[in-house]
Amino acid sequence: MFKKIGLIILTIIICITSFVAWFISLLGDELKTDYSQQSPKDIRYISQGIKESRGRILAVLTSEDTLGATGKSTGYELTELARAFYVFQTNGFTVDVASVEGGEPSMVIDSDDMGKFDYAFLNDEKAMLKVKNSFAIESVSLSNYDAIYFVGGKGAMFDFSSDASIKAAVSYFWQTNKVIAAVCHGPAAFVDVVSATGEYFLENKKVSAFTNSEELFLIPNAKNIFPFLLETKLTEQGATFIAGENYLNQVSIHDNLITGQNPWSVWEVAEEAIKALGYEPLPRVKTPEENSIEILKTFATQGHDNALKLIREINQNPSANISRLTIATHALVAGIKGELYKSSRLLMLLNAVE
Repeated sequence: MFKKIGLIILTIIICITSFVAWFISLLGDELKTDYSQQSPKDIRYISQGIKESRGRILAVLTSEDTLGATGKSTGYELTELARAFYVFQTNGFTVDVASVEGGEPSMVIDSDDMGKFDYAFLNDEKAMLKVKNSFAIESVSLSNYDAIYFVGGKGAMFDFSSDASIKAAVSYFWQTNKVIAAVCHGPAAFVDVVSATGEYFLENKKVSAFTNSEELFLIPNAKNIFPFLLETKLTEQGATFIAGENYLNQVSIHDNLITGQNPWSVWEVAEEAIKALGYEPLPRVKTPEENSIEILKTFATQGHDNALKLIREINQNPSANISRLTIATHALVAGIKGELYKSSRLLMLLNAVE
């Protein structure tokens, strides 16, 4: 009997080991890619950007560095700043950086999401100087700016939603009909912003932000940590909340208000802001992560066969790449949630990536 049990256990171990080895093989050399020395001047999109000045955009960061009563560190998300920063700058806009308190706010780096633009930002002395010496939002002359961009990060849930100067900034750009953009937790800046007549800023506006579903999957006790759940609060204050698939790109546009659901929405949010400012964004080669998100979105909305067709089309483009890790992560998440069929289909897609 014990021999049978031992054989069963051994078989399970072999199966698990074989699956893990196969799964890792699907990732290819992606895990070995090192962008840590990436420089902005080495990225053609940045180096060949528009040199003439078209105006100024203010990027706003949270100054909160602690995740509520948990004691865990938090702050703004680097990827949500860096990618938009370079889209704005490349398209001819000077980008200044403000934060709730000024100075150097706490930065959150998610190594799994870091790409060449993000590392380029860390190695960009001029950009990092702006971050380390951010303006306090209360001291900024808002009239100098054509647009304002609220960067996400969990810290925004605490100070964006309660700071009077943040509310004043939103009100100013609202009343002057200038471009307002925000991504992920950035729309927390809109909470409790009201007009002189008592109308909520969010009332009847299409808005996307980090959803309750995304929040609660990552932090099951989020209701006890944050002052509110963002989707719930925005909806309560009159927003027409547009939720896309979890952890996939979703951008909503309402007049001059441009909002994105999560970090994977940053590229489109930034480029839609450029359009709202009256310009056609410069052509940009999509990142491997963006191509993977497009594949995953196609899978979610049009099915496996159409996603497979898209993979084959991208495979034939020598200048396009696909992030295997992004697809693999979604396959793992589906498996964790017990969606085994979905997980297996995603692994099949991953296997088709060249």
